[in-house]
Amino acid sequence: MRRVLIIGENSYIGKSFERYTKNRYDIKIVNSRNDAWKNINFAGYDSVLHCAGIAHVSHNPKMEALYYEVNCDLTVNVATKAKEENVRQFIFLSSILIYGSNKADIDGMTLPNPDNSYSKSKLKAEQELGRLAEQNFKLCIIRAPMVYGKGCKGNFPRLVKLAKITPFFPDYPNKRSMIYIDNLCEFICSLVDDQYGGVFLPQNDEYFNTTALVHDIAEFHNRRITRIRLFNVIIRTFVQRVSILKKMFGDLYYIKSGNESGYNIVSSKESINRSVE
Repeated sequence: MRRVLIIGENSYIGKSFERYTKNRYDIKIVNSRNDAWKNINFAGYDSVLHCAGIAHVSHNPKMEALYYEVNCDLTVNVATKAKEENVRQFIFLSSILIYGSNKADIDGMTLPNPDNSYSKSKLKAEQELGRLAEQNFKLCIIRAPMVYGKGCKGNFPRLVKLAKITPFFPDYPNKRSMIYIDNLCEFICSLVDDQYGGVFLPQNDEYFNTTALVHDIAEFHNRRITRIRLFNVIIRTFVQRVSILKKMFGDLYYIKSGNESGYNIVSSKESINRSVE
């Protein structure tokens, strides 16, 4: 049985992975705060899954130093300890946002173009981690799209709240990659099982359209939402300039690699039902 050490006791992904793999791996989850991880002996663990970090919660320039301190410096320090104590694999949760907050047709050859402090700190961490990688220390970088599931935080629960109250919603044709938490956990398991290294772009089998997503959430709650195209011209004009419109109606997706079915154990429709029930 493989041994996996998770850094990030309060992380949604970390806690979910611990739950998902409790009968599959020998798991230990550790708090990243107050340097608790420094008191743990990493020796004997096959993989370290680093989930600790600060999400993109603010455009305040005063947050920039904290983004780099937690998302980059802490990550590199944990990875350095893992390498020194002979852990064979380090898995880092990065973000699709390193490509920018509005980008279509992303694949492994697309150049990063981060446009805020959060995504810049994630890319900086990737670059610093790359200097540690070698044959006996596999580095896995997961550039995850929006992760959702029951109890998640961020934009998904905001859409759930909106779907419960709004009588209408713009019928706008955008496309986004997302990944359900159990599908992401299964993907991470494949990396642990085979001790892979590299950069990975996981996603659900299907792309999401914001309008259809809000409609499906409302339908689950036995509500009817009228789709309207009245505001489409306004959205199209300002989607690149207004942050909230970009988050809601901008395109942000990976080109399908063809192997998504290998780890997508829950369909998109069922994953929405499980997330909002």
